[in-house]
Amino acid sequence: MTDESMSREKARAKLLFEKFHEQFRTRFEALERSESLDHSNAGAVAAFFNARTRRNAGKEGEGGGGVMSSMQDGQVFEKAGINVSTVMGLLGERACASLAMDKEIPDLSADPRFWASGVSLVAHMKSPRVPAAHFNARMFWTPHRWWFGGSSDLNPAIEFDEDTRHFHEVMKRHCDAFNPHYYSRFKEWADTYFWIPHRNRSRGVGGIFFDNLNSGEWENDFAFVSGLGGAFLEALVPIVERRLRETWSREERQIQLVHRGHYAEFNLVYDRGTRFGLETGHDPNAVLMSLPPLARWPVGKPIE
Repeated sequence: MTDESMSREKARAKLLFEKFHEQFRTRFEALERSESLDHSNAGAVAAFFNARTRRNAGKEGEGGGGVMSSMQDGQVFEKAGINVSTVMGLLGERACASLAMDKEIPDLSADPRFWASGVSLVAHMKSPRVPAAHFNARMFWTPHRWWFGGSSDLNPAIEFDEDTRHFHEVMKRHCDAFNPHYYSRFKEWADTYFWIPHRNRSRGVGGIFFDNLNSGEWENDFAFVSGLGGAFLEALVPIVERRLRETWSREERQIQLVHRGHYAEFNLVYDRGTRFGLETGHDPNAVLMSLPPLARWPVGKPIE
């Protein structure tokens, strides 16, 4: 599709991601105000703070931007970030190299124009028994091709089989409604993508990850992404509500902090979204929003 023929589709995708941004903020703030929690310390109930973000496009001038919403030091969420943005301009050589699609777009270097819109969510919970979670959905356009991408995955420090099973069941149900092969394909992709090679372990218990989604039918692909935000909340919220009242120990807190260290390592070393955001000049605070508020790294065993 040409730039002109995609204008309506771009506008609809941008509106969808802005809707997700509002939907996620509203649901997370409701969890913070949960009636089952002790609100005697009113200062412990957190709310989102919103800040404008802008892409520094250098000589190109205005490169777009969005809104970064962050919440910290709450009763449920030790840190949660939900970003939405729409950016455009020209892709530099290093930014092109960070795209999964670069080898499939041979003319990209000759015409490096791009447009991208998306929403990204990361939640690091106060309780080590409540899993951290990540969600991302995006649409990308170049003069040569458009595509959707996204992910929805669970990252518990302390794993519970019933939580993992529930999360994956919801993801599978959503995928199966569109294509019987999506879940197995996207689950395998998540398992591969979220692997931390130097730790020889996964970042969490997985979920789904997809990129380059272009079936040739924009409406079908858009419908799949449109339903993913609701599926993510359906998969995550019951787990949070089930675990947030459970007591936890100091040892479990230490396990959580080490797990967060591994999470940070993945995002800083391997995550393509982090590299692409920094390479294209987006607000570094927004790009690095995913990092946990506190983490620790073990020093190893003493020499006997």
